[in-house]
Amino acid sequence: MDFKKQKPIYLQIADSICERIMSGELPPDGRVPSVRDVAVDLCVNPNTVMRTFEYLQQNEIIFNRRGVGYFVEPKATERIIKLHRQSFIDDELPYFIQKMKMLGLTLKEVEEIITKENL
Repeated sequence: MDFKKQKPIYLQIADSICERIMSGELPPDGRVPSVRDVAVDLCVNPNTVMRTFEYLQQNEIIFNRRGVGYFVEPKATERIIKLHRQSFIDDELPYFIQKMKMLGLTLKEVEEIITKENL
């Protein structure tokens, strides 16, 4: 995995796990690879992965079965979408709007482009 400097590594790992959940690779109630396995696969410190898992638990995307391991929450997909929507609204949309203004693009023009591209 290529890590970017703009975002903490533990959040980049969380994004990767969320993508695997969204794609169905990690299904609801499915077992998540262990902290150690993820750390070895990504060549990162296990403490970083543990921080990732704590973040995902706090956001109710995974849960821990004591002595067994981590599993995907049944409603993880909905929670991931909610998290990503909020992140988009907070982090990316203001930049997009600023860029639109700078380039003189109107909302109508952007809407036409989106409609044309079937997005």
